[in-house]
Amino acid sequence: LMLGMLPHVILTVVTLGPILTGMATPTEAAAVGVLGTVVMAALYRTLSWARLKSAAILTAQQSSMMLFLAVASNIFGAVFTRLGSATLMTDTLVGLPLPPLGTVLVVMLLIFLLGWPFEWPAIVLVFVPLLQPAIIALKFDQLWFATLVAVNLQTAFLSPPVAMAAYYLKAVAPDWELTDIYWGMAEFMVLQGAGLLLLLCFPEIALWFPHWLYGP
Repeated sequence: LMLGMLPHVILTVVTLGPILTGMATPTEAAAVGVLGTVVMAALYRTLSWARLKSAAILTAQQSSMMLFLAVASNIFGAVFTRLGSATLMTDTLVGLPLPPLGTVLVVMLLIFLLGWPFEWPAIVLVFVPLLQPAIIALKFDQLWFATLVAVNLQTAFLSPPVAMAAYYLKAVAPDWELTDIYWGMAEFMVLQGAGLLLLLCFPEIALWFPHWLYGP
C-alpha cells in the first residue's frame, strides 16, 4: 500500500513544494505536475497518443471556460463598480446593525445559498469580489476569509436540495439512489459545518501555517 502511494506523494510534493517555497508560480508548478503525471503514466505503461490528445483537448476546453469566466467577471465587476453598486453593497453590509462577526455570518450565508445553483468558478470570480470589500472594510484577514469561502462552498455542494456533489457521485455510481447518497453525505455536512464554525471562532486554525511559512 505504501509503495503504491509513493508515486502520488512524490507528485504532490513536486507540484506543491515549489509553490510553498516560492520557487515557482502556481502556473509553473502546474506545468511540473503535468510533466510528472506524463512520466508516471509512461512508467505505468498506460500512456498513449489517444489519451494524451484527449487530455490536451479537455485541458484546452477547461482553460477556455475559466479564462472566459475571468474576462466576463472583470467586465461585470467594472460595470458594477462604475454604477456605484459595489459601494452601495459594501455600505449596506458594513451598516448592518450587527457586530463585525455577524456581518461575516451574513456574507457566509449568501455564499452558501449561491453554492446551490452556481459552480464555484462563477462564485469565486463574480460574486466574492463584490462581497470582499465589506470584509476589507471590517478589517478581517483576507486569507481567513478565503478559507471560510472554500469550506463554505464545500458545505454548499453537499447540501440539499441541489447538492451538486451528489450528482457527481451519481454519475460515478449510477446504481446508487440519490436518497442513499444524500443520507451518506449528511455526516460530512455536519463535519463541514463544525469545521466552518471552528474557523469562524478561531481564525488561527486557518492562519497558523501560512504565518509559519511566510510570517504574519
